[in-house]
Amino acid sequence: MNISAAVLFLFNCAVFFVYGRDKQLARRHAYRVPERVLLALAFFGGSPGALMGMLVFHHKTRKAKFMVLVPLFLILHLLAGILLYYLVPGTVF
Repeated sequence: MNISAAVLFLFNCAVFFVYGRDKQLARRHAYRVPERVLLALAFFGGSPGALMGMLVFHHKTRKAKFMVLVPLFLILHLLAGILLYYLVPGTVF
């Protein structure tokens, strides 16, 4: 397995758990993870983990901003991965 793929996988696992933790905090009416941080995590490569966290934990699914931006980030990341695969020899993605 490529090191960058492993790092990306671990980052997405962390993002998934951040979304789950924020849902726990929301239920307890405790201090929450700011929305801009959740979206930044999705933007900087964590879109699969963010989307899975949203769907599994039913978190932020009523927020239009999240329902539009997180899937959009995922599509952009997939397109970037496809471009890297075809344009850069030896790329794993």
